[in-house]
Amino acid sequence: MQPHRNGNLSEMPLQEFVLDRFEGGPQTQALLFALFLALYVVAVLGNLTMIMVITLDARLHSSMYFFLKNLSFVDLCYSSVIYPKALANFLSSSKVTFGGCATQLFFFSLLATAEAFLLAVMAYDRFMAICSPLRYPISMRPSVCARLVLGCYCGGCLNSVLQTSFTFSLPFCSSNHIDHFFCDIPPLLKLACADTTLNELVLFAISDLIIVGTILVVLISYGYITVTILRMRSGGGRHKLFSTCGSHMTAVSLFYGTVFVMYAQPGAVESMEQGKVVSVFYTLVIPMLNPLIYSLRNKDVKDALQRLGQKHTAT
Repeated sequence: MQPHRNGNLSEMPLQEFVLDRFEGGPQTQALLFALFLALYVVAVLGNLTMIMVITLDARLHSSMYFFLKNLSFVDLCYSSVIYPKALANFLSSSKVTFGGCATQLFFFSLLATAEAFLLAVMAYDRFMAICSPLRYPISMRPSVCARLVLGCYCGGCLNSVLQTSFTFSLPFCSSNHIDHFFCDIPPLLKLACADTTLNELVLFAISDLIIVGTILVVLISYGYITVTILRMRSGGGRHKLFSTCGSHMTAVSLFYGTVFVMYAQPGAVESMEQGKVVSVFYTLVIPMLNPLIYSLRNKDVKDALQRLGQKHTAT
């Protein structure tokens, strides 16, 4: 990418950024505000419900639901890192300080990367449960599960430190308008008045490494799972396992598909307006859908919700 130059601005380092809105007049902005607010409220309530149900119901205190609770926590956090500010931006043009932008990017990158690792860990957990049931209680004991989750967060933190430090080491002096509704790397690189080739290489190399590595874990795990399930003689057992694993594969496909389009290949998104739409999908729609996917297709979660409802009615 070529350095940006814009007259006298090129000599003035930026102290704050302005987040741009979606295209459209006041009525469009009001409609988008209502839509995004509804989606965000559903995402928050859905993920909080999953966390509460798994915490309160002793029958869900297993490794699979421990990972699912952490997935809900990550979804809740990283949509909340973005959308309160984005919703305010629909009502009036929103400014963000240099430090505030770096902080938002840091936590967004940390949580999104942690989710990628967590989805791979969840696939490995199902592989151990279905393909090695006798070893599963020892292999996936609570201490191991806790270390795996900690590793997901540490991996996310490492990637976030690298991406944030590389991005904000650049001089931003061509414009202070971020063509996006939150601070993300691709639109920030467009504002730099220096060569961003190294930054783009780092972004795509690390993104490809994380996405390809975690997808391989998922595909290999589910390859073995599919073979094991097809060998089962019990039709009911096959149906239950396919239903449980199908929920996870749905969530995996939605997340990795959109992240790959946005970050893993240069030039995949032709315009930032398209990038905004893709970003909405993996930062808001997927966190909203995950609790629905895992609750509607999971009998244990539905039974736990019913038991909690009956306890609440009884009291």
